[in-house]
Amino acid sequence: MPAENLQEEGLEKNPNLRLAQLKFFLSRPEHKNDAKAKNELMDGIKLNNMVPFYEELCTDLGWKVDQALLKKMKEANTTKLKELSDALEDAEQNLTETEVRDALLDRAEFLCRIGDKEACLTAFRKAFDKTVALGHRLDIIFHLIRVGLFYMDNDLITRNIDKAKSMIEEGGDWDRRNRLKVYQGVYSMAIRDFKSATNYFLDTVSTFTSYELMDYNKFVTYTVIVSMLSLDRTDLRQKVVKGSEILEVLHSLSDVRTFLFSLYDCRYADFFKSLAKVEQMLKVDRLMAPHYRYYVREMRISAYTQLLESYRSLTLQYMADAFGVSIDFVDQELSRFIAAGRLHCKIDKVNGIVETNRPDSKNWQYQETIKKGDLLLNRVQKLSRVINI
Repeated sequence: MPAENLQEEGLEKNPNLRLAQLKFFLSRPEHKNDAKAKNELMDGIKLNNMVPFYEELCTDLGWKVDQALLKKMKEANTTKLKELSDALEDAEQNLTETEVRDALLDRAEFLCRIGDKEACLTAFRKAFDKTVALGHRLDIIFHLIRVGLFYMDNDLITRNIDKAKSMIEEGGDWDRRNRLKVYQGVYSMAIRDFKSATNYFLDTVSTFTSYELMDYNKFVTYTVIVSMLSLDRTDLRQKVVKGSEILEVLHSLSDVRTFLFSLYDCRYADFFKSLAKVEQMLKVDRLMAPHYRYYVREMRISAYTQLLESYRSLTLQYMADAFGVSIDFVDQELSRFIAAGRLHCKIDKVNGIVETNRPDSKNWQYQETIKKGDLLLNRVQKLSRVINI
């Protein structure tokens, strides 16, 4: 696990993604009156005089605008922007290109800090054009990706991730290469590419320094959650269950630890209880909320598959007892997943038995080869007609 003091050496939390998470949390009907979250969010807004973000927040959440607070924050921002503009003008007239770049960057970071998205993007692009050093140019790109993650602007994120990848190939250092992997992992998770997210997270679990995105506990939580869905049992054991960095943190994350080990140790009743807790956690996570139903469904299929692979046949009563649910629930679940082709078994309802019918991989390959061969012959025949003409 990275040393605790690395958090102090990381990049500034600008924009602070915690505020975007709090806004999402308060947008949920069941949490809209949560006083603790609202106070934390307002403290963050007041700390950085986030006028544009506050106005957007009041519109989206239906809050009444505090005109006195708004006026106070606007006056503070006007004063600060004048100082930054004066500093930039002085640098352009009397100082070198380096000082001009620094002044442009200070202005861009301030606009980002107060939540003025469009103005900060324009300012960052101007600062980028004035920047020569590859490392500093990459830092600006990372800042733009964070702005994209704050507002979940997919176009802004993808364009800058692609730009960062090409720049790192030119000679980016070790720290920035690892940082980019974490950013790519977070975005992959947000768009439901859990396989890619797993690979990026596991590559950086021992070198994580991207505290501007999240703390290490949150990073390990995400790593475990996406790995359980993406990895087979052998890889999960090798990379997660036996991973020393992950195990060290899981001691303080009891729910996540139970979730992981209940599936690995085949304690399915405990797994279903843990899955319910994880579902509630994902519902209020702005990155995973759009995918929580998909995730829960796939994890249930994974658990059913793991149990069925161990038997030629077993009773519905045994499965119901193993998962701590009723026979009717198991019957409905299995019927749905069998019909969708997700589980390879059949239910003998009369005798209350589930019989597995594992697919024959060689037969499937044979059928697939014939199917593709027919398609190829048809295309060759069409092509020969065109050539003859």
